[in-house]
Amino acid sequence: QLHLTMSEKTQLTKSLEMVQNELQEKEGEMKRAISEYKDRLLQAEKEHQEANQKNEAEIEACHEKISSLEHFISSQKLEIEHLKSNKEQLNNSLKEANQTLGELLKTKVR
Repeated sequence: QLHLTMSEKTQLTKSLEMVQNELQEKEGEMKRAISEYKDRLLQAEKEHQEANQKNEAEIEACHEKISSLEHFISSQKLEIEHLKSNKEQLNNSLKEANQTLGELLKTKVR
């Protein structure tokens, strides 16, 4: 009986060692996989952060371009108003000159 029990104990000990070894291997594999996923996550986060910074820089450049164009449009509107005013003054001067010319021609004809 004792011999049989000792034999069973030896077998159970071997089985336990095999299970423990398998668990250690699996744990090692899991740790390597976790480490690999962490590395990939860090890389993805880094790339995401770099893309965000690039996008923010592009957005800022676009805002500056829009601001510049708005300023340009504003100055062009002022220039157009100035040209309209000059045109109106020139038209008035032309009308006066034509009236004066007409009066001079009438005087000359007489």
